[in-house]
Amino acid sequence: MGEIVLIRHGETTWSASGQHTSVTDLELTENGVSQAKALAPLLAGREFAAVWSSPRKRALVTADLAGLEVTAVIPDLAEWAYGDYEGLTTEEIQADAPGWSLWTDGGRGEGGETAEEVAARLDRALVEAEPLLDRGDVAFVAHGHSLRVAAARWLGRPARDGREFKIDTASIAALGYEHGGHAITLWNLTPTTANPPAATD
Repeated sequence: MGEIVLIRHGETTWSASGQHTSVTDLELTENGVSQAKALAPLLAGREFAAVWSSPRKRALVTADLAGLEVTAVIPDLAEWAYGDYEGLTTEEIQADAPGWSLWTDGGRGEGGETAEEVAARLDRALVEAEPLLDRGDVAFVAHGHSLRVAAARWLGRPARDGREFKIDTASIAALGYEHGGHAITLWNLTPTTANPPAATD
């Protein structure tokens, strides 16, 4: 039985600065390109029945640089839509809305999504992917918040519980099974954690 492999895109200028990035279609930074290329060895041993990507360039380019051939672009894998909070950091948002949390309060204004709306589309992606696991793994190449919601929903938990799953740029996670039930089988593996620098004397 295969796994749903969650792959977060490489670094962008906004992910590096902590700015919320959904519909803004940013390129990878030079570091992000290097990160994405370094994912290839971590994925090389897997047999993918399907590789699904968010429509955003940062996800599509990450998939290509990691050596994956995207078989479908899936709008449901797009990042949580922040609405008026697009491009702002958490600190900037909380200066206007003290105590705000994306996980409980969602986006704001036109286009801003609630946690329930994001959960509904990630649920669709998970339901469509699970039957394919009989033939191999299915990759979701996407974004920090949407992938954290996917993990929470795979476990049958509400979308807001995704806040408990930290996920770095250019990282890999896997959703699979244990004793017939859904389980997280791998989380937040990056090229650096997979191959830590050698200790120096």
